[in-house]
Amino acid sequence: MTARILDGNKMAAEIRVEVAAEVRALAASGVRPGLAVVLVGTNPASEVYVRGKVKSSEEVGLYSEKHTPSETATTDALLALIADLNSREEIDGILVQLPLPPQIDAKRVLLAVDPAKDVDGFHPMNVGYLSTQRPGLVPCTPAGVMEILKRGGVPVAGQEAVVVGRSDIVGKPVAMLLLNQNATVTVCHSKTRDLPGVCRRADILVAAIGRAGMVTRDYVKPGATVIDVGTNKVSDRKEFDRFFAGNKKREETFLTRGSTLVGDVHPEVAEVAGAITPVPGGVGPLTIAMLMANTVKAAKLRRSQK
Repeated sequence: MTARILDGNKMAAEIRVEVAAEVRALAASGVRPGLAVVLVGTNPASEVYVRGKVKSSEEVGLYSEKHTPSETATTDALLALIADLNSREEIDGILVQLPLPPQIDAKRVLLAVDPAKDVDGFHPMNVGYLSTQRPGLVPCTPAGVMEILKRGGVPVAGQEAVVVGRSDIVGKPVAMLLLNQNATVTVCHSKTRDLPGVCRRADILVAAIGRAGMVTRDYVKPGATVIDVGTNKVSDRKEFDRFFAGNKKREETFLTRGSTLVGDVHPEVAEVAGAITPVPGGVGPLTIAMLMANTVKAAKLRRSQK
């Protein structure tokens, strides 16, 4: 048995088409949703992410702008920038790209973003809305996970779901979203006893721990749906062979680039699972698509509350 592949690229493309249609409908009523991305300093990985976000914004017809304070920016300077973006009517979404340089108080900066413009869904007010099932902005990656399940035809209500990882950005919100859709949810972490045994109970297993290939076949109940949120860079040959020995296509990528990506789920799990998200091309593309959807949602919510 080989697992059905839940194609994130295809689903993200569908969402972008839907968002573009919503943007056109809003434009007809004189509204163009706007997204401001704040990138402090020159972190190469962050620059790649931000480029992708700005490009996607343009493709769906959103207004977007990028703010790039220097690496030496202070917390106060960043707070002043956020205050200015909060006050501008044409900006519906504000995204502060993490990580921030060490001299900046990241918590204060994120807390300063107007919850109505918090398209990352990190503000405590949006976290509260999510936990009490009120309309608000949901973190992009967890929202993407739920879209994969919905568009992949995976039932959630009444299912046993196990989330490995308890971060505020993925683990906790995805557990809350699954709970809100009537799954029975267990959240696991480094102190969980018999982690493989707990994971084997899952009809839906979400891996979000940031450890390459940690979830192996003995963690997975045959036929389960496995959602792999991890993206880990593999540049060591021995590690590459542990995951991809005999995979010619991956070998070519590895030799050309000197590295390849692996999720938190070992590739062998595809032989046991009923459905699985690939890495790359699974959850990742959905994260940016949901950022676009959140910007449109913020534009609508802000105007309906006035």
